[in-house]
Amino acid sequence: MAVDRGTFGRLGFVLAAVGSAIGLGNIWKFPYITYANEGGSFVLVYLIAVALIGAPIMLAEVMIGRRTQANPVAAFATLGAGVPGGRWWRIAGGLGVITGFVLLSYYAVIAGWTVFYFGKGIGWSVRGFDLEGPALSEYFGGFLANGPLQILFHAIFIALTVGVVMLGVKAGIERTTKLLMPVLGVILLLLLINSFSTPGFGEALRFLFHVGPLDAGAALEAVGHAFFTLSLGMGAMVTYGSYMARNSSIPRASLAICVLDTLVALCACIVMFSIIFSVPEAERATTFQRSATILFTTLPHMFYGMAFGKILAPLFYILVAFAALTSTISILEVVVSYLVDVRGWARQKAAPAVGVAVFLLGIPCALSLGASPGLSGWRPLGAVATGVFDTFDYTVSNWLLPIGGLLTAIFAGWLLSSKLEREELEQGHGRFPLFGVWKFALRFVGPIAILWILYAVVQGRSFA
Repeated sequence: MAVDRGTFGRLGFVLAAVGSAIGLGNIWKFPYITYANEGGSFVLVYLIAVALIGAPIMLAEVMIGRRTQANPVAAFATLGAGVPGGRWWRIAGGLGVITGFVLLSYYAVIAGWTVFYFGKGIGWSVRGFDLEGPALSEYFGGFLANGPLQILFHAIFIALTVGVVMLGVKAGIERTTKLLMPVLGVILLLLLINSFSTPGFGEALRFLFHVGPLDAGAALEAVGHAFFTLSLGMGAMVTYGSYMARNSSIPRASLAICVLDTLVALCACIVMFSIIFSVPEAERATTFQRSATILFTTLPHMFYGMAFGKILAPLFYILVAFAALTSTISILEVVVSYLVDVRGWARQKAAPAVGVAVFLLGIPCALSLGASPGLSGWRPLGAVATGVFDTFDYTVSNWLLPIGGLLTAIFAGWLLSSKLEREELEQGHGRFPLFGVWKFALRFVGPIAILWILYAVVQGRSFA
């Protein structure tokens, strides 16, 4: 084990963990799946799922990390030595490391798009914006099919991530998140304030908070996203928890993470829906689709058609880029912490080595969006995913993350000693009166919900 692994300060841990949770899923995916599922009722189920499924599993992951002060593999191996299955539980930690490695390979590709469009936003604001509706989609399609550009911006984002992680826990991760998270918050607040004056603001609020009918499929989508949005099931919170100070409160920190993560997702919805509902309904129906590409094929046209759009458009894209970076930092740290703790590598060697490996794995992902017909048409899993990018995304989102979360819930809910858990949760916090509620949610609510998700996947549902 490394002699000095580093330790977050109280605020540093919360900001780093919030940064890990707040990513493209909050500012990008949540708004478009909320729109597709008719708003209010979907949001209500999502909030309930965060409270009953996401928060309990997050509490468990952070607790496991701080108790052992180790990476996910060593953490599960250490605590697993005294439970049924013994050290075989290291597989649960190993799954998190593998998940993080694969996830980062394609996540950094998308993150690279935000850097490219931030630059384009500045250019459009200075020189003028002249792309309309279909032309934006064609432009974005051309960008995706440009292999060298895809690889370049993928490399840029990996390099930024590696640079931060190389500096260590205090000087790199904590210092960067202490800078980026307040900036992210200010940008989001400016965008939110501007949305107050848009014609679509009132309709956006009604859509987002009006409760109406909700079908089972939409409810399942809400449960699934509540689990995925908090960076659960891939060892990130176990890793960050291992850097948490002993005098910090795990329950309070976990609550702050869940609340801030949810607030950012809701604010992003208000910002985007206020823009979307400000255009005529006929145009809205043709421009806004349930697609991850809306940030690049729809929003630029809407931004530059509204007041202060020349300022807001670049701000929005740098906001998304910052959110993506704080997430990629945490994902890379999961793998790096394993090499540092278990393999004895120096951080300055481990971070670049993992970065290069992730970059290489990400090249087929970057080329499978139109640049390479062979990689773009690759279908090893059949009709559920087309292309290397989609195949990786489908596997991680639908299998690796849920299984990782299920193993954590079973491990902490059924196998670990309640005495050990209560002791860890009350250290730095005091008496934890909700311990029984947390244990019940971890034993029953979380596993049942995750098994529901896995059953739906087997039946052909996709959460990618």
